[in-house]
Amino acid sequence: MTDTLTKELASFLARAELFMARVEASLPHGVEQPDWNASIAFRYRRRRSGQGVITPVQHVGAMSLDDLKEIDDQKEKIQRNTAQFVRGATANNVLLTGARGTGKSSLIRACLHTYAAQGLRLIEVDKADLIDLTEIVELVAQRPEKFIVFCDDLSFDEGEAGYKALKSVLDGSVAAATPNVLIYATSNRRHLLPEYMSENLTYKHTEDGEVHPGEGVEEKISLSERFGLWVSFYPFSQDEYLTIVAQWLGALGIAQERIAAARADALLWALERGSRSGRVAYQFAKDFVGRDPV
Repeated sequence: MTDTLTKELASFLARAELFMARVEASLPHGVEQPDWNASIAFRYRRRRSGQGVITPVQHVGAMSLDDLKEIDDQKEKIQRNTAQFVRGATANNVLLTGARGTGKSSLIRACLHTYAAQGLRLIEVDKADLIDLTEIVELVAQRPEKFIVFCDDLSFDEGEAGYKALKSVLDGSVAAATPNVLIYATSNRRHLLPEYMSENLTYKHTEDGEVHPGEGVEEKISLSERFGLWVSFYPFSQDEYLTIVAQWLGALGIAQERIAAARADALLWALERGSRSGRVAYQFAKDFVGRDPV
């Protein structure tokens, strides 16, 4: 073989290896273990290549259980369930539903901070990525930490792939049985799927007076029923809203006399927003302190 052919062959093989490396990089691979000591919270995302990646959240918003006011019953249920989970006792997957801005996701974040030192970690997964839920569960099954898979503002349209994946895991498949993973989801919909007036026509009345929903309604109810613990949140009254405003103003360094004087402004802020929620109270507190921090 001549020197020219040898050089051409070597060049061809080098290009072929480079091409194969690029093709291999573009193909989906299994999810790799991240550095679990890099943070207490992580996000799972699927790249365009189809590769699933878990990345640490560099700046986890600070939140303590004492910061959350006027949701004591809900706080007690979630904290008790999380404490059981962390210490290795039996615990339930949790569905938090109800009015927007009332502290559903904040309560989960506060529990994360409370129990992080005891090995609690959180993995946030978007609805579109729930099709990989089984793979995520298997990835962490042998880890010593406890993991909350967190799905925020969860709801499904008819036929979405993530619906079946979540239902399968909640149903108690082999992968879901690992004792170090729970699913916490928040939603404004109690049954996680849209409900229509026409579905009322599918209800059947029996001879003894009982009412039974149709198959379509049963299917929608079945997903939410797979969460062992339901926690409902309700709109705040005016007094509850003002209590939350006072708490946030105090946390941001405002003196008590100025907190009392801010009541009228806080009520006007809520009226303009059309909502008396914990989120609106926090937003008012930030605006109030930013305008005149003294």
